[in-house]
Amino acid sequence: MEKTFAMIKPDAVQRGLVGEILRRYEQKGLRIAGLKIMNVTEELARKHYAEHVNKPFFPGLLEYITSGPVVALVLEGKNAVAEVRKMNGATNPLEAACGTIRGDFAQEVGRNVVHGSDSVESAANEIAIYFTAEEVLSFDYLPNTWLYE
Repeated sequence: MEKTFAMIKPDAVQRGLVGEILRRYEQKGLRIAGLKIMNVTEELARKHYAEHVNKPFFPGLLEYITSGPVVALVLEGKNAVAEVRKMNGATNPLEAACGTIRGDFAQEVGRNVVHGSDSVESAANEIAIYFTAEEVLSFDYLPNTWLYE
């Protein structure tokens, strides 16, 4: 099964959306392989968003992502990267379809509730930033029998 990284961002944590977002991922059939609530340090944020460090929006992103707790997740399932991105919706909430997490809960690009890795490679890198190998659990997930052929 494919693994991906997802993050429930500070605005969603502060608004009490963690349970609803986790429910949506689980109801889709994604297995939670890693989960932690944490504060993102500036050092961690710079690793995660390294490709954006020199962009004009980076200072605001850095301030936002370090402003409060986040929930870091490792999700696992068939085509997990694409599934999470589809469920999250477009980065700009104005373009996100109703029924997606951002379409239902986000108002602005700079406060868009969730993050999801954009590729299998990015997922592996982001998982390694936020989780040790021991923190990502592998176990027999019985619903897989009913989810996949």
